[in-house]
Amino acid sequence: MTKPQDRLRGWAAARKTILAGLRFTSLRLRLVVVFGLVALTAAVSASGIAYWLNREAVLTRTQDAVLGDFQQAMQTRASALRPHPTQEELQRAAGQMANSSQRFSVLLIAEDEAGKTVRGNSDLDTFTLEDVPKSLQKAVNKEQEISSNNKYTYHLYWQRTVQGDKPYLVGGAKVIGGGPTGYMLKSLEPEAKDLNSLAWSLGIATGLALIGSALLAQAAATTVLKPVHRLGTAARRLGEGKLDTRLRVSGTDELADLSRTFNRTAESLERRVEDMSAREQASRRFVADMSHELRTPLTAITAVTEVLEEELDAETGSVDPMIEPAVRLVVSETRRLNNLVENLMEVTRFDAGTARLVVDNVDIVDQITACIDARAWLDAVDLDAERGLMARVDPRRLDVIMANLIGNALKHGGSPVRVSVRDEGNDLVIEVQDHGPGIPEDVLPHVFDRFYKASASRPRSEGSGLGLSIAVENAHIHGGEITAANSPKGGAVFTLRLPRDASELEDPDNPGGPGAAVADDRTEGGA
Repeated sequence: MTKPQDRLRGWAAARKTILAGLRFTSLRLRLVVVFGLVALTAAVSASGIAYWLNREAVLTRTQDAVLGDFQQAMQTRASALRPHPTQEELQRAAGQMANSSQRFSVLLIAEDEAGKTVRGNSDLDTFTLEDVPKSLQKAVNKEQEISSNNKYTYHLYWQRTVQGDKPYLVGGAKVIGGGPTGYMLKSLEPEAKDLNSLAWSLGIATGLALIGSALLAQAAATTVLKPVHRLGTAARRLGEGKLDTRLRVSGTDELADLSRTFNRTAESLERRVEDMSAREQASRRFVADMSHELRTPLTAITAVTEVLEEELDAETGSVDPMIEPAVRLVVSETRRLNNLVENLMEVTRFDAGTARLVVDNVDIVDQITACIDARAWLDAVDLDAERGLMARVDPRRLDVIMANLIGNALKHGGSPVRVSVRDEGNDLVIEVQDHGPGIPEDVLPHVFDRFYKASASRPRSEGSGLGLSIAVENAHIHGGEITAANSPKGGAVFTLRLPRDASELEDPDNPGGPGAAVADDRTEGGA
């Protein structure tokens, strides 16, 4: 059985939800509501003032006319009676007094010659002394002192009352010099009906004013918000990269000035972006051309260094021991320069958008094993995975990724490096964990940046700072990602997440694209 407290809580929650849903999130709605509230306030205020003024005018006019006739009747009819009239005389005088244009009831009270109180009623006792308020009776019967400002001992008094939900005007006066006391009762129901009709008319006028204000607000909101809507649409298009977006400007108001400012801003932004794009394209062309031009002399130099290396390794010892360190330095630096040129060419392909996937169905464990075996890392790497995990990826690019991650772990974290592979539904997750000191917290956000090296004191190292960035680009072209973190057990962990099937990302018109060399150099940020 539901408790009352539960019902109350449920109602409170529902009310809160309804109020939250009615929040004015639309500028158009807020304009209409504000216009409506202003119009409603103005209409209600004007109608209230008009009703009050008309009510006072109607009641005052009726009151003055009735009291004037009653006072005249008291002077002409009641004053003409004897000091001690009979009931018949009072009845006849009351009837004559009531027979006026205002049609009010009259009650006359006096004492006959025997000292008995007699009453004369124009409406056959329907208007009695009990209908007259006590305060009015007291005021009528109270004798006033004669003064320079007050020449009469008795005055005419009146009061508005409600009897049985009907409004009445009650008046009373006493004949000066000992005559009878007279009271009159006038129904104000016709005036009340007229005032009710006036109130209904003012209410209808208020409703029409509210509707008209809502329509005017809607029209004004449409006029004001249409340029704002166009400006919002243009801003979204500009944010989407459509820098040629412009607004049609008309008028001289503030919205027109805003549109002109938007057009000037968009034009300036378009020029800046075009200039930056041109510079970026020129820079990419320069890197690509430079890398391409360097390959020819590097090929010749590499061939010479290979001959020199063979001479160094020969048993005959034909190389002078004095120049042997220099020859070994030339061989090492030539290899490093060759790797740098190959990496720059690969980065240029990614920047130019010419890098493409060549997807094949491969055994991931076999692919990683081949990568480790080709670089003679079998003794330094522990592979935790079971064969038979198939995926549609680009084998060459996966080899580049794994070579960079494992090589980085061996160089900066030391062996043994643990590589684990697991299947997570539609994703393939490969973790490379080393046992080094880990990655400093200030280095973590930059480990995948190009040419970034954690130690400024070691600007010259075997790596170029492009290996991890190339690995990330190869992961992105698969629709995957690489993250770096520190393991709670110590060491750095690089996590590669790839989709099991990257066929949708393969370009059928240009499969493969230019090849890229395996990047064996690493950033100095690895651990």
